[in-house]
Amino acid sequence: MIRALLRDVEAAIRHDPAAQGAAEVLLAYPGIHALALHRVSHLLWKRGFSLVARLSSHYNRFLTGVEIHPGAEIADGVFIDHGMGVVIGETSVIEEGCLIYKGVVLGGTLLERRTRHPHLHRNVVVGSNACILGAIHVGEGARIGSGSVVIRDVPPGATVVGVPGRIVPEPGRRFSEELDHASLPDPMADVMRALAGREEALAARLARLEQALNLAPGHMPSEAEGAPDEKERQPGDGSARRGAG
Repeated sequence: MIRALLRDVEAAIRHDPAAQGAAEVLLAYPGIHALALHRVSHLLWKRGFSLVARLSSHYNRFLTGVEIHPGAEIADGVFIDHGMGVVIGETSVIEEGCLIYKGVVLGGTLLERRTRHPHLHRNVVVGSNACILGAIHVGEGARIGSGSVVIRDVPPGATVVGVPGRIVPEPGRRFSEELDHASLPDPMADVMRALAGREEALAARLARLEQALNLAPGHMPSEAEGAPDEKERQPGDGSARRGAG
């Protein structure tokens, strides 16, 4: 456990530029405390002391604001940043190097007593208030944007945003090691911008047509204006010939 604690501290210093040193991280980082207490609960859980393990995890939640079921498997070198509101379910698996921000939920979607929570592979970053639901796999190096709801497997290295989560293609784009929250693409915003552009183009085209026809802006011709009477029809008009026949 000492080795695991040291690796957690190293991960915190590596991921958080505000960290001033190992002593500060050990004393003032609730994510570090939550992981340390969870390892005690997990050991008790594996040895069959389920009630004591649950009480230990409940105490952990009271102290740190992080709720981790004692059955969850969390590797060394994971960093829970800030941590308040994080919920990690019973059958969750979190591998080394993962970074989890506040408010993240790793939840289940089934009632059966089997694997029903997510598996985060190495170096996954999960943004604030994101929800990853069900027995799905998030591939190595994937990025989950803040507020996203992920309900399907995520391939390695992918970036997922939105509700429900969508994989965002970013040809030639590479994010830094940490999740750059301010630079994540927004597919819905892209769609809205495209629709707004089309609307502006149609409005400009309509204005040119109105100008060419010498119509007032927004003019809607009545039926009488839109249908020429018999006197206005040219002698060679097909409709006149049909009427004469």
